[in-house]
Amino acid sequence: MITVNNILKSYNGNTVVNIPQLSTRQGEMVGLVGNNGAGKTTFFRLLLDLVRADKGEIISNDKNVATTEDWKQYTAAYLDEGFLIHYLTPEEYFYFVGSLNNRSRSNVDEFLKNFESFFDGSILRSGKYIRDLSKGNQFKVGIAACLLREPQVLILDEPFANLDPSSQLRLIKMLKEWQGRHPMTVFISSHDINHITDVCSRILLMEKGRIIKDFDTTADTLQELESYFKV
Repeated sequence: MITVNNILKSYNGNTVVNIPQLSTRQGEMVGLVGNNGAGKTTFFRLLLDLVRADKGEIISNDKNVATTEDWKQYTAAYLDEGFLIHYLTPEEYFYFVGSLNNRSRSNVDEFLKNFESFFDGSILRSGKYIRDLSKGNQFKVGIAACLLREPQVLILDEPFANLDPSSQLRLIKMLKEWQGRHPMTVFISSHDINHITDVCSRILLMEKGRIIKDFDTTADTLQELESYFKV
């Protein structure tokens, strides 16, 4: 589904992403782990053509993300609150995203019923603009808006960071259930190695812009990661 060939990105002479080759399959859930500065967010921004690589290419379903916008039709991402429209209410934002994907308001309303537990009564009909929501609730809006598009590729940067424990577990359950109904190629970065090994079938361990280990998730993966990050 997505292939990375000789991607290199540097800032002020410092290499932040250096990936010679990487391929993912359709329906694969890939977790990125690494300490701050490992290059995870920059890699995601390269995947989304938000920054341009110094060299190399990223191919999404046979489409070069730097030379065409066709891949945007089936790709959804939430990296931070900058992906939202802050002066809208959550409902207005969902209707806007729905309209871009040929969904009626009634269809959007029906779709959002899938998120009642995840929203926990704090998103819809709150009377708040998105800018007035907590970081965690903004992230909930962003994730729901991504899934509203029923994408083939989903990219989430640190989705567990601002969620309370109950919402974290609900998100894991929701992603697993959604993957069973609508298989996607999913990239998730997280500092929470427990959650990332629970939800992802493949783990990429990054350090200083490089993928130093690429392995399928097994019963031993969490222990391997704990050993790596142990001080």
